[in-house]
Amino acid sequence: MISSEDAKQKPVPSPDADSAALWRGLRDGVLLLQHCDDCRNVQYYQQGMCRNCGSESLTHRAASGRGKVHSFSVVHRAPGPAFKDDVPYAVLLVDLAEGPRMIRTYTGGNPEDVSFDMDVVLVCDAIDDETALPRFRRA
Repeated sequence: MISSEDAKQKPVPSPDADSAALWRGLRDGVLLLQHCDDCRNVQYYQQGMCRNCGSESLTHRAASGRGKVHSFSVVHRAPGPAFKDDVPYAVLLVDLAEGPRMIRTYTGGNPEDVSFDMDVVLVCDAIDDETALPRFRRA
């Protein structure tokens, strides 16, 4: 059972062997995407094999961090006590310039100002010395 104090804490990512490089990159201010050396597929979120061809020959490369809003939703009701001070906020589905889509929150502006096809850029929001969360702001 989750205590009321635990419910007030936001979840923190738990990197595993597949995602450790991604989280290190974000901590350092860089979004790393996996590129398949065999079929040239570019993927986000990291895993041990290419989702397109099954190859394990993957290389991490820095992404531009640029994209366009494909879709979005403005959240007016907090999903739990830890998020009550954040509402309203926008959750974006972003088409990255490199191809993959990424779901992240919007920062740096009124969530009601988000629009379809809006140009955005990734920012790395440090939550402690070891962890930064990817978010998007208007480009």
